Amino acid sequence: MASFVLLLKDYEDEEKVIYHFGPNEQIMGKIELNKKNETIQEVTPVVNANNESKFYFDRAAQRLAMCLNRENGQFPNRTTFEL
Repeated sequence: MASFVLLLKDYEDEEKVIYHFGPNEQIMGKIELNKKNETIQEVTPVVNANNESKFYFDRAAQRLAMCLNRENGQFPNRTTFEL
């Protein structure tokens, strides 16, 4: 099964970055990564009849972890998780 999650940056400062995330721009939740603690939390769940919010959250969290660790903390304005 193919996976696609769209992430759109909402806010970023030295301490945290917040993204809207979901299957498309009309169906989105909100996710926050704390840069100092390296923790990720779901602020607002994705409400979608096709998949549970956890499906999108897990993939969005994986993408943000990659930005933090593999991409030297560079968080683009728009990114995706695709598999």
